[in-house]
Amino acid sequence: MSRYSAAEIEANWQKAWDEAGIFRAEPDPSRPKYYVLEMFPYPSGRIHMGHVRNYTMGDVIARHKLATGHNVLHPMGWDAFGMPAENAAMASGGHPKDWTYQNIADMRAQMKPLGLSIDWSREFATCDPEYYGQQQALFLDMLEAGLVYRKNAVVNWDPVDMTVLANEQVENGKGWRSGAEVERRELTQWFFAISDMAEELLEALDTLDNWPAKVRLMQENWIGKSRGLQFAFGLNDGPENFDRIEVYTTRPDTLLGASFVAVSPDHPLAKHLEKDNADLAAFSAECRKGGTTEEAMEKAEKRGYDTGLTVRHPFDTSWELPVYVANFVLMEYGTGAIFGCPAHDQRDFDFATKYGLPIIPAFLPAEDADPALTEAFVPPKTEPVHYVSSFVGDTWQTGAEAIDATIDFCEANGVGQGVTKFRLRDWGLSRQRYWGCPIPVVHCDACGVVPEKKENLPICLPDDVTFDIPGNPLDRHPTWRHTSCPACGADARRETDTMDTFVDSSWYYVRFTAPRADTPTDLAAADYWMNVDQYIGGVEHAILHLLYSRFFARAMKLTGHLPASAVEPFNALFTQGMVTHEIYQTKDTAGRPVYHLPEDVTDGRLADGTEVEIVPSAKMSKSKKNVVDPIGIIDAYGADTARWFVLSDSPPERDVEWTAAGAEAAHKHLARVWRIASEIAEGAVDAAPDADDALLREMHKAIHDVSTGVESFGFNAAIARLYAFTGVLAKSEAGTQAKREAARTLAQLMSPMTPHLAEELWQMLGGEGLIATAPWPVADPSMMKDDTVTLPVQINGKRRTEIQVPQDMPKDEVEAIALATEAVQRALDGGQPKKVIVVPGRIVNVVV
Repeated sequence: MSRYSAAEIEANWQKAWDEAGIFRAEPDPSRPKYYVLEMFPYPSGRIHMGHVRNYTMGDVIARHKLATGHNVLHPMGWDAFGMPAENAAMASGGHPKDWTYQNIADMRAQMKPLGLSIDWSREFATCDPEYYGQQQALFLDMLEAGLVYRKNAVVNWDPVDMTVLANEQVENGKGWRSGAEVERRELTQWFFAISDMAEELLEALDTLDNWPAKVRLMQENWIGKSRGLQFAFGLNDGPENFDRIEVYTTRPDTLLGASFVAVSPDHPLAKHLEKDNADLAAFSAECRKGGTTEEAMEKAEKRGYDTGLTVRHPFDTSWELPVYVANFVLMEYGTGAIFGCPAHDQRDFDFATKYGLPIIPAFLPAEDADPALTEAFVPPKTEPVHYVSSFVGDTWQTGAEAIDATIDFCEANGVGQGVTKFRLRDWGLSRQRYWGCPIPVVHCDACGVVPEKKENLPICLPDDVTFDIPGNPLDRHPTWRHTSCPACGADARRETDTMDTFVDSSWYYVRFTAPRADTPTDLAAADYWMNVDQYIGGVEHAILHLLYSRFFARAMKLTGHLPASAVEPFNALFTQGMVTHEIYQTKDTAGRPVYHLPEDVTDGRLADGTEVEIVPSAKMSKSKKNVVDPIGIIDAYGADTARWFVLSDSPPERDVEWTAAGAEAAHKHLARVWRIASEIAEGAVDAAPDADDALLREMHKAIHDVSTGVESFGFNAAIARLYAFTGVLAKSEAGTQAKREAARTLAQLMSPMTPHLAEELWQMLGGEGLIATAPWPVADPSMMKDDTVTLPVQINGKRRTEIQVPQDMPKDEVEAIALATEAVQRALDGGQPKKVIVVPGRIVNVVV
């Protein structure tokens, strides 16, 4: 009997699949379609175990759907633009294009040994001119439809890298790469009008039944619908043309607890005042540095500058409030101005405490509560509180009730109006860098901003650029930016900003349906393949990527690039957990941690005997060196072992810890399956009585349970069932024919997880054709019903024995058998039971 050798069989079966073309997807109206897609990877140069887990999950689904008669589309591509390639070029003196395409080649070579059922003929990278040229065409259509526009906006500016940074790229007020102090600067930027669809994007979340609830909630919070009051404070002795400060608040019920008004450093009033006030100008400049995420703003020290101006309270003109310029007020939220109610907002409380401002409660937890607060009192809006200063009539109300009542009161008295707003802001897509999709417009002195003609697309990036000095190489290229105006033919300048890489990933799923089309999409192909039936990826993309993709699907529908039936791009979403590993570290002479690769540690020690400190179960990170090279695992054990392990150890939505012992155990189990199948294929035995029937019943139960597990993403549960069925098969005394049928079925049930081993066993056991295209086994319900059932027998509530009876035996006969058992007879001691309760198929209770 031969031994299980993954190295020998896996390459052979991958070649067989390729030659048969079984994963090549073409429209076929005779079969139901199924489109499974994993979030495509960034070509960093090496795959990691997270990639293995993510793509194996998608592969299990794809292979199962293929076996159940579906026409499956399972493509792969590369999210290839972005700053890492430019950083690598700066560090090495190379070119982002060369670095990117070499990494793609390396990662493709590392992924193919996994045996994924991918249609590689549809592969593309977002940095291919054929892809980004069609993205430029989409941009032009969206521009014409009013979905793209240009305006001045305050941005995070890195003065060293000379580029705009997203909020998330500002760390402690510094650029994430350069470490330079970030400035808030006003620039002209391009925007997608995503906020126009805020209501639709919010309401449609209710239709996404097969998305995780936590992801829908994250999207809902990001869109952030709220109803509030917009009104104005009258400004006392303000500069010319400034007689009021507009404010929007979602808590108008706290208006009678106001103690100050604060405006953003970028508010028009602040900018006017700083022209003649050097101290304010310096303060505002300092405020424009630093993080602008909500988290960063929340953690930053609350600072303000007293302008010396005051405003009048709208309900008492003798009540004056000071006006501050504050570092925690952003121009892009609301009106760029707020009123502070320190009693009911911790940020305002901290600010008021620092600057000695009044703290006036609008409501208290009880009628006799002490109004002196040591911190802000911020109960949930659903909790009733006692309003001590309000417009709401009934002094006991919930916050939600009081907000509505206050808006009604203010509207009735001519103080502002109720307004519904969204937290969602338009999507700024301009990036001042080279390695991205060029924005296809030109700037003409006579015509202004002019869209490029579609026949001139793609507007390709020039290859002859350098990164020896900071800034965007497109700005200083000697020829690329110089062109002719598409409208008048005069000399003009190309737009040198490129698109945010989120644009590239916001429509790639549609491009996969017709990746070689000479238009952004092929409507017939999109109509056939869309929507994506199952999307798989990390929860870290739960907000922006998914939200932008949902926006793009709607934009493509409006511009004629998607059929009317395609609105939401992803019918079902699954967010997988991470692969973790222990961290091994020692300390250097200065006490700093020194990290060591897993292969350099044996039994907790390095080769020289140095003991290492072990940090358990941490996310795999190159910087911490707790990474496991999938290629090394495949070389040592085979791809099927890696696939089996990452699916078997925990539910797929949770993290899984990679251990060498776990991988070895997985390999031993697969070798055991090989051995069992080999013995069955080579042997011929007669069946013991009833053994055939018992084995086939277990087989049909396994078919049902594994099918249910795969269809519900319960891969670990499916594998646990396969372990159990393997044990049954190994011990079975069934005859050769029944064992062969059961072993072939075991191979089929394992094939989505371990496709190479399954193909080899299928051939060994006489299966026809490729197991990858064999119909999925179907459980026979009649074979899953046991003829007999084991019933526990309780005596006075305690289990004392059990009986085996036919499944359909009448209650009186079950009762007679139970009463005849030795345990019950001993308890009765010659007497009669007080009561016997038979629950068919479940239990027998005897009361004595």
